Amino acid sequence: MEWSLLFFFNSVLLGVGLAMDAFSVSLANGLNEPRMKGSKMCGIAGVFAIFQAVMPMIGWICVHTIVQYFKAFEKFIPWIALVLLLFIGGNMLLEGRKGESNEEEKPKVGLLALLVQGVATSIDALSVGFTISEYGLIMALTCAAIIAIVTFLICMAGLIIGKEFGTKFSGKATILGGVILIVIGIEIFITGVL
Repeated sequence: MEWSLLFFFNSVLLGVGLAMDAFSVSLANGLNEPRMKGSKMCGIAGVFAIFQAVMPMIGWICVHTIVQYFKAFEKFIPWIALVLLLFIGGNMLLEGRKGESNEEEKPKVGLLALLVQGVATSIDALSVGFTISEYGLIMALTCAAIIAIVTFLICMAGLIIGKEFGTKFSGKATILGGVILIVIGIEIFITGVL
């Protein structure tokens, strides 16, 4: 593919498609922590953006180097995403149930949970490396940067929306966030297996 308006348009569409899971998780994070500061919101969106940019590049590198090993790993991607998101979502459900009985402040999104979310929501982006494999290195990096920018913007929107509803429905927000993560995990699994 050559540099063209179509290249940029396709890259934006890839970014939007890949960012939907991260958007939903950002929404859940905003619901879980309605008093989140702007700097933390930028950090969370940034982590998702980095993962969404790095994973396609890892896939691109695999296509150009060790494609036979990557193909063997590809069938496990839905299972990994399912387990990670079920674990995080289940923990949020448990915390939400505890939070209903005692009105303590809810636990905030920690770095470890954020990294697990980043991997779980972007692991399917590894296969995008196959899609962009005909690109040269500079075009692949540009595509990854566009995906990162789109993901950042979409995740910020998810966090803002989640914070707004988290403030209004503070008692049920953590439970809703956990349910969202579990549903995303199941959706990734079903899409990947079928």
